[in-house]
Amino acid sequence: MRQQAIVIGLGQFGMALARSLAEHHVEVIAVDRRQDRVQQAASFVSEAVRIDGADEAQIQRLAPERRDMAICAIGDDGREASILVTALLRQFGAPRVIARATDPLHERILYQVGAHEVINPQRDFGTRLAMRLSYRGIMDVLPLGHDLVVTEIRAPESFIGRSLSALGLRERFGTTVVAIQRVGDDGTERTILPDATSPIQRGDMLLLVSTTDAAHDLAERL
Repeated sequence: MRQQAIVIGLGQFGMALARSLAEHHVEVIAVDRRQDRVQQAASFVSEAVRIDGADEAQIQRLAPERRDMAICAIGDDGREASILVTALLRQFGAPRVIARATDPLHERILYQVGAHEVINPQRDFGTRLAMRLSYRGIMDVLPLGHDLVVTEIRAPESFIGRSLSALGLRERFGTTVVAIQRVGDDGTERTILPDATSPIQRGDMLLLVSTTDAAHDLAERL
């Protein structure tokens, strides 16, 4: 059975989120008070609804208790509305409420009114971009929570021809390679599970899981 999600707030972030969820085969109900945004989302989501997300009766009619998740993606111009919507989603039994914050105070309040998870896209992107720009070889960083990150690195020259076992990344840096992205002879990119005895090839992209400190330590030695 396909997952169902409510996305409230179709600004740039909410619209992109709704589209991406739909592309991942999630049944999305997209909600905004602006008709032009609702019409835009209607072309790719399961249902697009024009309502005022801060209206208690209208939120209840969305049946958040029957959805797998509800995301309050209201942006910078609606902090009070985002707090109210988050509280209403919890009040009406949404099993998983994810809310967008704009600053630390906003984040704390969203947790206090019942959000299960709070995200700050600008802060998270800034953190990822800073690490990618600061360390040569790092292509991207994805936070996992609890101080864990997935780091994508291009295999440095010192790794080429050596196996993961010989490199000893877990023992030396506390990092675990969970996948390797490799371009085959036919030009097709594929993701393979790591083999401790197979040599790293030039052009390989390594996906590693580690703590943030371990990722920094490895990046400084690349």
